Amino acid sequence: MGLYVLHLHLHGLFRGRDLELGRDPDTGGQTTYVLELARSLAARPEVERVEVVTRLIHDRRVSADYARPTEPIGPDAVIRRFAFGPRRYLRKELLWPHLDELADSLAETLLAQPRLPDWIHAHYADAGYVGALLRRRLGIPLVFTGHSLGREKRRRLMASGLEPGQIDQQYAMARRIDAEELALAHSSLVVTSTGQERDVQYARYGRFRPECSRVIPPGVDAHQFFPPQPSRRDADLVVESLMQPFLREPAKPPVLSICRADHRKNIPALVEVFGRSDHLRQHHNLVLVLGCRSDPRQLEKAQREVFQQVFELVDRFDLYGKVAYPKQHERAQIPEIYRWAARRRGVFVNPALTEPFGLTLLEAAACGLPVVATDDGGPRDILQRCENGLLVDVSDLDALQQGVEESLRSPARWQTWSTNGIEAVSRHYSWDAHVLQYLGEVTAALSSAAAQRPALWFRHAADPAAAAAHRRLLVLDLDACLVRPDPASLGELRRRLEADPQLAIGVATGRGFKSARLRFAELGLPHPVLWITRTGSEIHLAQDDAEADAEEPLYAPDPHWERHIARHWDRAGVVAALAELGDRLRLQGPGDQGPYKVSYTLGEADQSILPSVRQALHHRGLLARPQLFQHWYLDVLPLTASKSEAIRYLALRWNLPLGSILVEAAQQGDGELLRGLPLGVVPDDHDPALESLRGRRRVFFASRPQAWGLLEGLDHHRFLRPGGDSR
Repeated sequence: MGLYVLHLHLHGLFRGRDLELGRDPDTGGQTTYVLELARSLAARPEVERVEVVTRLIHDRRVSADYARPTEPIGPDAVIRRFAFGPRRYLRKELLWPHLDELADSLAETLLAQPRLPDWIHAHYADAGYVGALLRRRLGIPLVFTGHSLGREKRRRLMASGLEPGQIDQQYAMARRIDAEELALAHSSLVVTSTGQERDVQYARYGRFRPECSRVIPPGVDAHQFFPPQPSRRDADLVVESLMQPFLREPAKPPVLSICRADHRKNIPALVEVFGRSDHLRQHHNLVLVLGCRSDPRQLEKAQREVFQQVFELVDRFDLYGKVAYPKQHERAQIPEIYRWAARRRGVFVNPALTEPFGLTLLEAAACGLPVVATDDGGPRDILQRCENGLLVDVSDLDALQQGVEESLRSPARWQTWSTNGIEAVSRHYSWDAHVLQYLGEVTAALSSAAAQRPALWFRHAADPAAAAAHRRLLVLDLDACLVRPDPASLGELRRRLEADPQLAIGVATGRGFKSARLRFAELGLPHPVLWITRTGSEIHLAQDDAEADAEEPLYAPDPHWERHIARHWDRAGVVAALAELGDRLRLQGPGDQGPYKVSYTLGEADQSILPSVRQALHHRGLLARPQLFQHWYLDVLPLTASKSEAIRYLALRWNLPLGSILVEAAQQGDGELLRGLPLGVVPDDHDPALESLRGRRRVFFASRPQAWGLLEGLDHHRFLRPGGDSR
């Protein structure tokens, strides 16, 4: 049986032809890499199937291609699109609230298949988050490639003058960095493009393990990117037609840059350098391929700002007739643009402030075009191997100007660089070499003892009897939603719950099991079949038919859940790490602690405590997750433990669709219960922290508090089936 590989590439516009590279900041080089890797993997004899999971989009502003549920991209390779969040196209920073929905849908889809993937390869932080959840729930090994990392981007943005709060608001940076840490904690292998990425950028993450990483440079498609050939003069004419409206003397050697219109790409600096250089203005043209645009008003604000800067600089230096910035081009024309520039003995310039890899440098080199590149990240490795150009400090305009002028000064050196680049790409950066190394490194990592997947614990824990008995599960919130219900609401709730024999009742609470049972007994509601206690770190299940015994049900801890969350848990290490925060945290009493839960009370209500706690845990390499409740209480749990994950574990154990589960939540810290596929009810007296979930299709905000609000939600979702009606 051949390998089955699943890739996750969630944001941007992804399809198998005519990639819209540069359309926006989310559709860039990562898109090309994932598509080519999928196709190249599928061509290998040891690979049986490759799938790329991305987002299903219904939006008249984009092509109908992105609304196709499946799209073949080659023999044994297919794109699978899943709907999550709104139907319309969203930039990646707006996808975070909807990723749990994808994780739930994908888990159910994969379990319904005859076999699970041999591994999942997640690309970027959003896919890393989903991949980590699937690894946690299904045991599928995870390979992660960040492509660009949040900590590095935040560092660069702060250096440019932006405030931390502004960065987080615009780029959802805290969420992104948390997702990267989560992905790194769950990854069997991290694939980086360069040694600098591994040794500098990933090293800033507390959960990064260098021994679980490999540098595998991307490949270049030799069928598209190759040196100029005399027989392809017709293609050269096509490129000339793109440049003709802009350039008075199109035969001059061009200074070429191809990228999206993004501040980080630093294109205005290149325009200014060209404009203030007498030599470049007299002897060369500047060609900027910045993606496609029709109406500039439809571009995102950041893109409009870049184009506005370019237009102002062209006017300031009077560069009309010397600068080309075509509005439209096809992806298939990009290799021809490189070759057009190489025939005219031009140079390719990548002036990006930060460059994780720099695939365009390899594309230019494969086409025989020397390069000038930023002295950062991937270009260092590429030019060390290719010896086909110069590295410059692009933040220094004088250095950038000198580098571009110097690269074009000597015809003999130009020819040497051109030849070096062609030979080095063929030798070091072919897709065949990349895929062979990729398969070797991944299979070796997954075969090691440390990377073996768990023994599919959810299948060993399966409970066929419970699956047959329960069609729906109602999870009650004991800590906030049922603290002061009036007798009338309790009586009505009891009557309606008892009328549905196929309904299972669960309780979720931060209390311990004994304390929770005493409190719940006061309510007089039907006996639960399960208890999720100590904030999800413990599960107790009714034994055999004990839930039918109205006198004294018998419950027992779930050993499978305990074994699952116990991996890598170091309770003593957590206590020692957080002791460093001093009076900001006070340990709660023994009755509020648990083997897999460390509980604190805050010295004062302080929302900024969470980053400090995470930093303290990461500093010691602890795989633990902090969670703040009701603004004053902090719980630290094993990385895989939470109320939300406990519910999904039980859904797997009972073979219960998540859409057949309804969860009640009202307090800060329980927002995760309302994400994904389960139905949700929020009573009127909820914590304001849950307001961000208003408008979610599966979450109902009631107009009444406590049990009355729950009854409203049960009616809204039509969740109860009196008399066992299973319609």
